[in-house]
Formats: sequence, C-alpha cells, structure tokens
Amino acid sequence: MFKQIRQFDLRITQYFAQHRFSPKAAKFFRSYVRLGDGYVWAFVILLVLWIYGIRDLLAVLGPVASAVFTCFALYWGVKLSIRRVRPFELVPEILAEVPPLDKYSFPSGHTMNNLTIACVVFQAFPEIGWIMLILPLTWGMLRVYFGVHWFSDIIGGALFGVIAYFLSRPIYQFSVELIQSFLQS
Repeated sequence: MFKQIRQFDLRITQYFAQHRFSPKAAKFFRSYVRLGDGYVWAFVILLVLWIYGIRDLLAVLGPVASAVFTCFALYWGVKLSIRRVRPFELVPEILAEVPPLDKYSFPSGHTMNNLTIACVVFQAFPEIGWIMLILPLTWGMLRVYFGVHWFSDIIGGALFGVIAYFLSRPIYQFSVELIQSFLQS
C-alpha cells in the first residue's frame, strides 16, 4: 500500500512539475500560500472582532489555545517519528519554490495546524468559519505544486488536523474545570 501511495504522490508531483502557472500567477500563489504561515489569523481576529465583538473573540481564545497546543504536540510527534523526505530533496527536477518551515514533509503543518484552528473558528462562527476550512486545503495543494510536500502529506495533515481538533475539545473542557476547581478552593 505504501508503495502505491509513493507512486501516486510521485505522479502528482511530476504532473505539477510539467504543468506550470504563468509567472504572474505563480507569484500571486506564492504570496497566497504564505498566508498559511499564520498571517491570515490576524485578519480572522480582526474580522471576528468587527462582526462579533470582543466578548465572542475572547470566548474563542481558550478553545483555540487548546487546539493549537494539541495540534503542535500531535504534529511534532508524528513529524519526528516518520521523518519523510520532501519532494525537492528526493526528485532532482523538483524545486522548492516556497520555503519549507521545517525539515520533514509528513504531515503538512500548513494543512494540519490551520485546519485545526479553522475547525474551532467554524464551530464558533460558522458564517465565516466555512471559508477557513477551505483555505488550509488550498494552501496544502499549492505547497504540493511548489515542491515542498507530497499529496499524501496534505491528506495526512487534514486528517491529523481534524483529529487534533476533536482531541483538543476534552482537553479544553478539562482545563476549564481544573481552573474553576483551583479558583474555588
């Protein structure tokens, strides 16, 4: 099965290497994909503040913090256990056209981390949260196009992102109960 996944990943990577955007489009998409480095969340904070107000923004910060903590713990555990080589390191004709933020490929952190936070935003603010669910997937696919991820890294990042979100919910609830118990004693 892993051999078939590697072959499929290689076919997609080679397809993207042979079908390139125009230079202007590539420049735009390189800027767009960098939003996944975390910059988009400043815009989301301002949007939530503007539409919903400070109380709703503050109410979602705890679940977001729990999701980020859970996601990073899962992300680094998986990333350092698997240590998958990036496409540009393995395939000579592939170039890294955007900077990788760490050494290994699986799972895609851009997809995983942003999707985990997007799930929290979607749960709290579905009217704007749905767009936040789409962005990590488009960033992930562009990172395949730009040679820093395999397609299965994006699928794995999405799955682990959703898992991290669901794991973070009881962790957040436990931490709230623990703090309330501490404050009452």
